[in-house]
Amino acid sequence: MRLHELRPPEGARKAAKRKGRGMASGLGKTSGRGQKGQKARSGSGIRPGFEGGQMPYFQRLPKRGFTNIHKKRWNIVNLNDLNKFEEGTVVTPDLLLEAGILKDLRDPLKVLGDGELDRKLEVQAHRFSKQALAKIEAAGGKAEVI
Repeated sequence: MRLHELRPPEGARKAAKRKGRGMASGLGKTSGRGQKGQKARSGSGIRPGFEGGQMPYFQRLPKRGFTNIHKKRWNIVNLNDLNKFEEGTVVTPDLLLEAGILKDLRDPLKVLGDGELDRKLEVQAHRFSKQALAKIEAAGGKAEVI
């Protein structure tokens, strides 16, 4: 078999429905929309969850909980994530973003003490856990709050 002899299997490709192309096509005149009504109109369409004017289910359910809009969110990095850098590197949030450890810099950075740090690094972050501080200094590195 050669490249120019390739064909899709029988029944794999189906012609698109050609609506509004005369009565003989079976999809002429109303083009499969039926007679009148909301769904027959152009540009219409009802949003998901609409129940014909009845109070929708999601609105009938009781509301619970509270979202604090002033909650402080943090970018979290563990010590074992920092082992990918060379010894003596100054690890900043920008460097972590370049390395793909952080997704964005909108939230402040906090370093947590999960894992072991096996090289001497200078780490700059907005906050450190006590365990992370102890492990960075035990490895001979330096933790700087920015």
